[in-house]
Amino acid sequence: MASMIRKSFDDPEETRPFTEGTGQLELVNLDAGAVGRATFLPGWKWSQHVKPIVQTDSCMAAHVGYTISGRIKVVMDDGEEAEFGPGDFGIIPPGHDAWVIGDEPYVFIDWQGMADYAKPKE
Repeated sequence: MASMIRKSFDDPEETRPFTEGTGQLELVNLDAGAVGRATFLPGWKWSQHVKPIVQTDSCMAAHVGYTISGRIKVVMDDGEEAEFGPGDFGIIPPGHDAWVIGDEPYVFIDWQGMADYAKPKE
């Protein structure tokens, strides 16, 4: 019989900060993979605060997640654009930039793209 599992982002198994104190990613690990809670502070932009960490031209993570609070704009490498806000579920393919809109932190729970997100290149 399967057992219940309880984990908390308030006690994550790993935390990865973004550059310039612009937020962080907290991870909990499940058999099915890592689940992350990312908090992006006002002024955060992927190309400024994560790109230096991962050293790719755009975000290559595929995200499947849910917005808790705040707003973010995502621009795909091909020019497609979307904004996400509280209550939005999103699927964002690899190859994008993103930034926080407004003065509220953007908080996102991601079930797919966080295992290697903001992980320094080795």
